[in-house]
Amino acid sequence: MKILALSDVELNYIYSPAVANRFRDVQVVISCGDLPHFYLEYVISMLDIPLYFVHGNHTGHEEQGSGILRSEPWGGKNLHLQALRDESGILLAGIEGSLQYNFGPHQYTQGQMWLFAFGLVPKLLINKMRYGRYLDIFVTHAPPWKVHDMEDLPHRGAKAFRWVHRVFHPIFHIHGHVHVYRPDTVVESVVNGTRVVNAFGHREIDFDLLRKTP
Repeated sequence: MKILALSDVELNYIYSPAVANRFRDVQVVISCGDLPHFYLEYVISMLDIPLYFVHGNHTGHEEQGSGILRSEPWGGKNLHLQALRDESGILLAGIEGSLQYNFGPHQYTQGQMWLFAFGLVPKLLINKMRYGRYLDIFVTHAPPWKVHDMEDLPHRGAKAFRWVHRVFHPIFHIHGHVHVYRPDTVVESVVNGTRVVNAFGHREIDFDLLRKTP
């Protein structure tokens, strides 16, 4: 199956009627944050497929739509501290936000990120008992520690995410937050068997449900 991952920046060719044809074979949309609700709502209304998301450190504020204020995109499922099973069988879990740098919304300390990761443990253990595996796709806004992250305070990675890789063996970890401006920027890495993907802008990801997990 094919996944459309989005993050951080709006793209004209996504927010246009052409999206329906260009991504007609996509079955799931995943947003890693910092995108307007209306943008995500447009994509899933055109493609008529599920949306899973986490908030970034610049999103999550209320937006006006059809005379109603909403703090999340209509039709999407928030993965923050959740472990969900898509109708296709994919197991997803997520953690929102970035590392704290100016006390804004959806910013957390390394300690808080560890608490979020530990909070997922009971749900992932239930996955293991019910489905024979813990997790297929881990969705975050921030990158993991020392993987695609940067040295400046706002763009440091979360140490707890590396632990999630080692213990729960997700096939993919899809994140955003780190903007990509150079063609030689590394946007995909394999860490402890997990394929880590920076979804800045958009990425199409082929996902094989038959892949064996530890």
